[in-house]
Amino acid sequence: MADTAHYKTFGAFLVAKRKEREIPSLQVAEFLGISPSYYSDIEKGRRNPPSERENLAKIVRLLNLQGDDLALFYDLAGKARDEAPPDLPDYINENQVVRVALRLAKDTGSNEDWQRFINDLENRNKGGN
Repeated sequence: MADTAHYKTFGAFLVAKRKEREIPSLQVAEFLGISPSYYSDIEKGRRNPPSERENLAKIVRLLNLQGDDLALFYDLAGKARDEAPPDLPDYINENQVVRVALRLAKDTGSNEDWQRFINDLENRNKGGN
């Protein structure tokens, strides 16, 4: 599960990952087709992350985000926009059982219930029961 505590903002995450990969901010802005000042504002938290999924996907590719970093990227983007993480709405909207589970959990579930559910899914994914 992604831990947003390490990075306080979407912008801080972008800066850290961009610097890890030694990519200048100007290159990111050009890759996204936005002005360098607009991109700088995103990194500094003065503007929200891009709302266009295409631009988010471009950032993911450029920074080669995978696994926990990818989940954290989407979690922080959603948090910054005060929305659900942008990788989840389509999945939720296309699966009634997911919507039912989320509503039930919202009304009656606990964090412990969710953790057991997550553990069960992870065990199944690893070939367990």
